[in-house]
Amino acid sequence: MAQAKYILVDNEPVPFAEAKVHVLAPAITYAAMVFEGIRGYWSERRQELLLFRLDDHLRRLQASMRTMRYDAQYSLESLRSQVIEAVRVNGFRETIHLRVMALVTGLPPSITTSSPVSLVVTAGVYPMKDWQSTGMSVGVSSWQRVHESATPPRVKTSANYSNGRLGMMQSQLDGYDATLMLTRAGTVAEAPVASFFMVRRGRLVTPSVTESILESITRETMIELATDAIGLPVDERPIDRTELYSAEELFLCGSGWEVVPITRVDRIPVGDGRPGATTARLRQVYLETVHGERADREAWLTPVWGA
Repeated sequence: MAQAKYILVDNEPVPFAEAKVHVLAPAITYAAMVFEGIRGYWSERRQELLLFRLDDHLRRLQASMRTMRYDAQYSLESLRSQVIEAVRVNGFRETIHLRVMALVTGLPPSITTSSPVSLVVTAGVYPMKDWQSTGMSVGVSSWQRVHESATPPRVKTSANYSNGRLGMMQSQLDGYDATLMLTRAGTVAEAPVASFFMVRRGRLVTPSVTESILESITRETMIELATDAIGLPVDERPIDRTELYSAEELFLCGSGWEVVPITRVDRIPVGDGRPGATTARLRQVYLETVHGERADREAWLTPVWGA
């Protein structure tokens, strides 16, 4: 990551090295933090940095704060202006990844402390691995994805990522690039940091939002683009583990990873073991969309320098 000069903390630019939180803050001791990961794409043609689906991400942040009972409210307009300011104060004119975090910082710490809440916005340049062209190898995790009755999977809270972290670390120790996690019922949920899609019998298939998944904005984007841009039918349903072994294509998607083909699962080749044509087409349409090259999706883009 190319280091930013400033991190925006409660709407004030703080030098990167000085942006700190107390070790006893509930955000640390009880994982009382919700966040969003957002991409900004530099358009050379437009000479503009375009934030992708910014308002949708910020609405999800608001919903996460409500669900986790944070004693704070931020208007959409306030959140939007702080994200844009975090980019501007750092002068970014290149493709970046942002993180918007709402942290409970109240002291003395208690498991029920719900205020005050600090809003922190970070931005930087994250290099992408070459999985888009090579594909990735995944293994099905022995760790189950968190269930709604234990902790809400659809909330993007740091607490949930301990679950995914265990799965991802184990998969890498076992020689895989990433992992897929199953639900309590044994059906496919998602990867720890990305949503899952399968191409099977000419249809695009993804777990429904009640399958212990994050309600991913990139997942929603893929469904719309597949249906509207390339005319591919989409099914949202439970996916059995053994379907992975007979699928034509598998891929993961998320704000950070974009669209990444899976070419091996549990060391079994997916299709012919190479990135598939449908995945490549969806990735192309996705990149055209986020770079502002599709006029029908202009409403998804927020310009930074012309805002």
